[in-house]
Amino acid sequence: MSAVLPVVPLPGARKRRARTLATWVLVGGPILAFCLWALFDSPRLFLITLLNGLTLGSLYFIVASGFTLVFGLMRNVNLAHGSLYLVGGYVGFIVAERTGSWLLAVAAGFAVAALLGLLMQVLILRHMQNQDLRQTMVTIGLSVVIADLLIWIFTAQVHQMEAPAWLQGPIRGIPVINAYSAYRLSLLGLGLVIGVALWLLLHRTRVGMMIRAGVDDRGMLSAAGFNVNLVFAVTFALGAGLAGIGGVIGAVELSMVPGEDTRLLLASLIVVIVGGMGSVVGAAIGAAILGLAETFGLVYAPTYSVVFTFLILVLVLAFRPRGILGRAA
Repeated sequence: MSAVLPVVPLPGARKRRARTLATWVLVGGPILAFCLWALFDSPRLFLITLLNGLTLGSLYFIVASGFTLVFGLMRNVNLAHGSLYLVGGYVGFIVAERTGSWLLAVAAGFAVAALLGLLMQVLILRHMQNQDLRQTMVTIGLSVVIADLLIWIFTAQVHQMEAPAWLQGPIRGIPVINAYSAYRLSLLGLGLVIGVALWLLLHRTRVGMMIRAGVDDRGMLSAAGFNVNLVFAVTFALGAGLAGIGGVIGAVELSMVPGEDTRLLLASLIVVIVGGMGSVVGAAIGAAILGLAETFGLVYAPTYSVVFTFLILVLVLAFRPRGILGRAA
């Protein structure tokens, strides 16, 4: 009988494991200590802040999931993504005022943002494939033009939609967090539904296989007889439409005002960088981390709350340069 040799970990693997453990202790230790202190100090404040952070993260995920498709997966640099969010929000606001239907407002915000995104991809970005600098400069210009047009049409006044009637008012009867906003809590379910649907689309459908194959080898997919331009155009429109849905939701939760496009674009960039390029699950994790960091920062350290966002970026780029679930090239 042949002897079974023991498996001895390589020195490099042991070093990586030790470095990972040290990272978890360095980052997780202070966070765990803070959570225990905050929970015992005021359980209600801690749990409400936790829910607020997760619901804000859900909104960030809905917007950033479209950015994940366009930037993280297709590698199209669309810095007008925040403008699509704003367009969807204003369109949803108008439709809701005219019809009184929140669901129709969501559908209109999605449709108009998707159509605008489709035009951007077909008329402009399609002719700049793999030209990141040109895409960056052109989409920055587009975002400025769209933002100025929206200010011209809607002025700089704050616009805010009402939540649908079936989601207005607080939810009562929940221990500790009694009277929490029904609409805000519904964002968790909506984010989960969109996340699962996107994951199934990319990993369990023929369309998703074509999208991923076109990203990896565009020429091979075209040689196999598929219309790559059509696949990419539909994907871009879907990503833009998700930004429009986020705009309608944000019109209720955050209100519509000039400058929100820049804020949501920055949030989407952070979510994609933290979560990992092209990963829907990574985007969900990144959005949750960003939402929690912003909310807990505003409640427990308002003076330094903005620092936490950039601290997250520093830690991720230092220890996981490709993001939490990013794949090696």
